[in-house]
Amino acid sequence: MLDQVNIEKVLFLDIETVSQYPEYEMLPEEIKKLWDHKAQRIVAADQGETAGNQYERAGIYAEFGRIICISVGFIRNGKLRIKSFYGDDEALLLNDFADLLNQSFSKPDILLCAHNGKEFDFPYIARRMLINGIRLPALLDIAGRKPWEVQHLDTMELWKFGDYKSYTSLALLTMVFNIPTPKDDIDGSQVGSVYWKEKNLPRIVEYCQKDVVAVVQLLLRYKGKPLIEAADIVFT
Repeated sequence: MLDQVNIEKVLFLDIETVSQYPEYEMLPEEIKKLWDHKAQRIVAADQGETAGNQYERAGIYAEFGRIICISVGFIRNGKLRIKSFYGDDEALLLNDFADLLNQSFSKPDILLCAHNGKEFDFPYIARRMLINGIRLPALLDIAGRKPWEVQHLDTMELWKFGDYKSYTSLALLTMVFNIPTPKDDIDGSQVGSVYWKEKNLPRIVEYCQKDVVAVVQLLLRYKGKPLIEAADIVFT
């Protein structure tokens, strides 16, 4: 199947998300009650934790979090071009991303690719678009489609080969495939703190872009193709 994938017909992406409020104590009462109910299942798995302590995880749920950055990458003529949509206004960045999909990546042979994208990135973006009143681009509007009609690639799913027992991180796969990556000064668990406490969105955008590059290189490794050289990565 991977032999049939035209690498220039793939839009790679990664997203960064945060909780809708900086702290649990700042939640409006109605939302706090709903989070408390949601957190009961999380707390059950982590004895001794409270709903308040678990709020740092709120960003991974589309109902309680929001997107602050979507970074995308695509290959043209041997060069990898990286572009990011980011900011405090989620509706604005989602609209801009939807415009990109509708105008430049709307053909039926285009694929979206992310690591754990089918479980996280793709549904999260779609849910947040609906919440913000944005019409879903065709690449994300998969309701009623048969599995083979969905134009999504997932580098984590490809690595499973039908094995559904475990999650394999992008960092681990870049290591085992000997894909050179810059040393990150943050990881996904720190994004909320960097956003709310440090107010350092550019730092988060850089981290998101690195993950897109890593996903591109990983798919190339899967296909047995040469990696993209650093000199051929263009940030726009």
